[in-house]
Amino acid sequence: MAAGVTTGAGPAAAQPKAAAPAAAECSSAYKIEQTLSSGTTWRMCWRYDSKAGLVLEDISYQPKGETAPIKVLNSARLGQIHVPYDDGSVEYDDLTGFGFAQGLMNLDPGECPGGTIKSVKVPDSWDPDHENVNGLCTTTRSRGHAYRMQGDSANKVYQAQGKDLLVYSVNQVGWYEYMTEWRFQDDGTITMNLGATGSLSYEDYDAGDGRGWPIGKGPRAQATSHSHNAFWRLDFALDSSSKNRVEQYDSTVTAAAQGQQTATVKTTRTPVTKELAGDAKSYRWWRMVSAVGKNKDWHSRSYEIVPGPSTKYPARSFTKHDVYFTEYNPCEQFASNNPGNCGAGAGTSVDKWVNGQTLTHPVVWMNVGFHHVARDEDQQPMPVHWQGFSIAPRDVTAMNPLTPAELAGQNGHWEPGS
Repeated sequence: MAAGVTTGAGPAAAQPKAAAPAAAECSSAYKIEQTLSSGTTWRMCWRYDSKAGLVLEDISYQPKGETAPIKVLNSARLGQIHVPYDDGSVEYDDLTGFGFAQGLMNLDPGECPGGTIKSVKVPDSWDPDHENVNGLCTTTRSRGHAYRMQGDSANKVYQAQGKDLLVYSVNQVGWYEYMTEWRFQDDGTITMNLGATGSLSYEDYDAGDGRGWPIGKGPRAQATSHSHNAFWRLDFALDSSSKNRVEQYDSTVTAAAQGQQTATVKTTRTPVTKELAGDAKSYRWWRMVSAVGKNKDWHSRSYEIVPGPSTKYPARSFTKHDVYFTEYNPCEQFASNNPGNCGAGAGTSVDKWVNGQTLTHPVVWMNVGFHHVARDEDQQPMPVHWQGFSIAPRDVTAMNPLTPAELAGQNGHWEPGS
């Protein structure tokens, strides 16, 4: 694999240069700080936007062995939920057109086991007498094995159970209830999911053949199929700098030549210096690279974008691509039906903002689609169906951040017994 652009290494005893990490600048009421059982600490601030709902800011990650927090993101939030119906009758932009934020729901203590439910003041509340909603849960959850490895001795097994910080809220739009979930893992991975639950709309049981699914007795009550095109907006700030680099990696597979046992695979790096509308495909991935920070092996810190399953909706220009990298503009806030005037000819959707600007402060827009063809089991209530993606640390630390002390010397080309 082609290496990323790096500067020359310094003396072996020196430490990599990194920007001074910024602490979360918010009051205690709006601060989230959680040290997981593995020793990893996540820190961030939260606020509630009148359209986007929950916004997480100043997100930093500090695994054991790191003397200071490593900042990852300036901000992270939903960028839109676009819902077009298969019969062409209607489409919705739930965040900017249908009161997503105002639909914040009160959470029962049983929905946040072992955690804390925070009170949220909802801007432009539909009920000014009840604008404070107990609607933000922060808790921890186990996710199963973080790793497992049989050691040199048959009697030694290295294993650890992973822990996550979970931050989530629930917003009602019509008959749907959207669960906005953020999982901050102890290995540095961040997973963002949107879950849809609640009820199927009682008004949409008249779909024609091929545009719905019968969920009543016999062929009756055909619930109209539709799409949920969810966008997330991520503003990276690796090592406290917004001047990150975007890189695209593609691998080419060549059939086995004479004398080879199998095909060869070559991976190449392409710097993304201009705004890009990108499409996921086999053997392709992107990463956001720190411009200022390196780990203890002198490798540039980065986060890799890990797409989840997606059904791309082809009927709108802004849903035709999986990811957009745009130059930061404070006016560009929502992937479609963006409110406000961003200038002559700027357009109101993310595809219009990819216009050749040089990337010096890149913003990531991730599009994950789900085509919802209803089924009998969707009633009643409807089980949660999830869509989302992850960003995974790549060279943020010199080794697995959960490495047990006994294996700390096995970095790079180690030999058994060393």
